[in-house]
Order: sequence, then C-alpha cells, then structure tokens
Amino acid sequence: MKQVIIAVAAVALLSTSSARCQALVDPSKVAPEYREAAEKRRAEQLRQRECGQKADLAKVLPRDRAEYVNHCLDAMAAKQ
Repeated sequence: MKQVIIAVAAVALLSTSSARCQALVDPSKVAPEYREAAEKRRAEQLRQRECGQKADLAKVLPRDRAEYVNHCLDAMAAKQ
C-alpha cells in the first residue's frame, strides 16, 4: 500500500507543469485599443526575461536576484 502511494505521488509531481513565469503578452491577440499597452508590456517582459537569464548565467543567489535584476533593468534603461 505504501508503495502505491509513493508511486502515485511521484507521478503527480512529475506530471505538473512549472508555473515559474508568466506567459509573454501577444499584442496581436489584444483588442486594438489596448494594443499599444500590450506592446509596451511585452517589451518590459522581454527586458525582465533577459535580465533573469543574465542572473542565471551569473549564478546569482536567490536572495540577491531581485537586486541584480533591478540593477540590470536600470542599466538597460540608462543605455536607451
């Protein structure tokens, strides 16, 4: 009986999908009056994703990740 419960729990854990991040906004699927805002949101999401990937490559600790991403976003904004 114990083995069955463990097997069911393992299957349940392996079959769940990761809910780690939001899906990117698709401006073409938004009403025309909200398209400009959706394009801005998508651009912001892409910048955040890029900074998150940089943090992963730099192996930033989870406790320091928010500070690292904010610094990265500030640096990107300063370049523009």
